Amino acid sequence: MSLSCFTRTASAFAAFTCALGTTVATAQTPAEFYKGKQVSLYIGFSAGGTYDLYGRVVARHIGKHIPGNPTVVPRNMEGAGSIRLTNFMYAQAPKDGTAIATMGRGGAFGPLFGMKGAQFEAERFVWLGSANDEVSLCASWHLSGIKTFDDVRQRELVIAATGPGDESQTVPKLLNAVLGSKFKVIGGYPGSNEMTISVERGETQGRCAHSWASMKSVHRQWLDEKKINILVQLSYQKHPELPHIPLAGDLAKTPDDKQMINLLAARQVMGRPFFTTPDLPPDRAAALRKAFLDVLRDPELLAEAEKLKLEITPVSGERVQDIVRDIYATPRAIVDRAADYVK
Repeated sequence: MSLSCFTRTASAFAAFTCALGTTVATAQTPAEFYKGKQVSLYIGFSAGGTYDLYGRVVARHIGKHIPGNPTVVPRNMEGAGSIRLTNFMYAQAPKDGTAIATMGRGGAFGPLFGMKGAQFEAERFVWLGSANDEVSLCASWHLSGIKTFDDVRQRELVIAATGPGDESQTVPKLLNAVLGSKFKVIGGYPGSNEMTISVERGETQGRCAHSWASMKSVHRQWLDEKKINILVQLSYQKHPELPHIPLAGDLAKTPDDKQMINLLAARQVMGRPFFTTPDLPPDRAAALRKAFLDVLRDPELLAEAEKLKLEITPVSGERVQDIVRDIYATPRAIVDRAADYVK
């Protein structure tokens, strides 16, 4: 056999072997693929915050629910409100199911609103679900004289907020524009603790974008002593414990106004979202989605979440995927109208 013939034969054999290897790899079941592997669970924020707590609790327990029982290691990758991580997951992370992540609930819509640095297509991610369906509230202090949302349409309510772009500012500004409320936003507070102190001292008269789960766990005394009036809920549906409190979307007068409110309400349903890379084999995607819902029902995880005061109200990956798709289908005119409030 000539050298050129041998070379052609060797090349053909190598190509066949490579193709065969690819076929075998593709034919692996999820259990076969994950056995003995390590999965990275990336967290888009620094250690110590609530997103970090949710991510680490899930990482500690999800391995036993993924077929093949891989080791799951939490890794923090903070930066730009989790946009750095999201870009990484889209373009650089391995697209085989060994990289999963949790991000800020509003980050998925960065490209929709022209957020600088957001370089991903959120609809292409495989959304595993959310650990919590958040319900966000606007509430007034008992000494403010404002007890209902109708009251705040008639009289000004001074509320505490952090910086521009945070929901503590975007939610009341949006409600003012769409529903005619008269929230006066005082920004610049570093965080939740400082906002709470400002209300108790009488510097401000209430807060918006305060989650019901946080209200119950951190400010239980406010509720027990009737020191707070809940004015309105921001979510896709009312919290079962608050059936008498109006939903912001239900107060909208036009379909366009309701769509604009729902651009923010969607963030609440995706309160603690988890996702993985695009182009994942369908059987692996299904296995990870099932594992995510299973871990959120795991008695050991639920016991740990209870100690940490983390509310667990699971949202399926299919529902989150639908929400992302629907939000990106919002008419451009409505997105542009809302953009000033959500950036």
